[in-house]
Amino acid sequence: MYLVARNTKLSFYTLVIARKVNTAQAFMSEDQSPNKKPRLIDSMKIGTHNGSFHCDEILACFMLRQLPKYADAEVIRTRDPAVLDTCDVVVDVGGVYNPAKNRFDHHQRTFNESMSTVNPPKKWTTKLSSAGLVYCHFGREIVSKILELPVEDPITDVVYDKVYENFVEEIDAIDNGINQYDGEPRYQISTNISSRVSHFNPLWNEPNADEMAGFLKAMKMVGAEFLDKVLYYKKSWLPARELVEEAVKGRTEVDPSGEIVVFKTGGCPWKDHLFNLEAELDINPPIKYVLYTDQANKWRIQCVPESLVSFSNRLSLPEDWRGLRDDVLTEKSGIEGCIFVHAGGFIGGNHTYEGALEMAKKSLKMAEKKT
Repeated sequence: MYLVARNTKLSFYTLVIARKVNTAQAFMSEDQSPNKKPRLIDSMKIGTHNGSFHCDEILACFMLRQLPKYADAEVIRTRDPAVLDTCDVVVDVGGVYNPAKNRFDHHQRTFNESMSTVNPPKKWTTKLSSAGLVYCHFGREIVSKILELPVEDPITDVVYDKVYENFVEEIDAIDNGINQYDGEPRYQISTNISSRVSHFNPLWNEPNADEMAGFLKAMKMVGAEFLDKVLYYKKSWLPARELVEEAVKGRTEVDPSGEIVVFKTGGCPWKDHLFNLEAELDINPPIKYVLYTDQANKWRIQCVPESLVSFSNRLSLPEDWRGLRDDVLTEKSGIEGCIFVHAGGFIGGNHTYEGALEMAKKSLKMAEKKT
């Protein structure tokens, strides 16, 4: 049997292989002596399918083990209905979706559930995998435990949504064969988490490989990334909201156009918050540039993209500046202290705040002249 030990000092839950036994029960180790037989206690069991494993059941099993009820649960990998019936919860196998019976499969022809149908009024319509089903039904409790906050805390709900949108939904879509977009991609992405999980399966010409060892290695990797994502939203993403909001509301003090914002601290995750604030505050015209300091305490000017997933900018830096550096760029732009403008036109640098601000203002003026 394989057990999961939880690190009580916060940060992460560490997966360890405790020991293997040939029974479906675990021995209690306390108060044993050579003359005293060990007492048996029932072990909770999480059932999933054997054979090739995928990211959705890997994540589903890991998430369930974050709950006190299943923290020491044994993972039973089988397709035998009689064995699955002995499990306390079953994911990704069995042909049944029934939350009341803790059955969470999504392969049946009649299944078409999404976050929006299981947890209205959530907006996501991607068909759920076993990971999404477990997250829908247990996710708030799991997130609250990791964050050490009450389930009803507003932060728990915000992080719950962000983790689904930026972690779990991708796994749901890939497992269900849902394309991210229509048409042929320009290039292949083969390093997403679902692809990386597949590499833990035995090779086709490796008949005697330890499949369960690969399963556990995959669960350790996926679990670490899941925990990292949850904690990121609490420790980094949420605190950045206040900084971005202050910059957005004070943008006309930077430039009357309202199209340039300045962050007091560089390196914060700003794009998501900026788009949300623009919608909430009904900002028009939209913001074109953000200014902030880099690690060397120099100033950067970065273009706001058209959307969170876009490589296109609302207004790129001038064509004539792109790919130039230092004195050449300073002479071409007529702005002192220039360091660089990227060949793609999405970011530039200057030694001073005044220089970076002038780069932004001049870029706006040059764009106005063209129109």
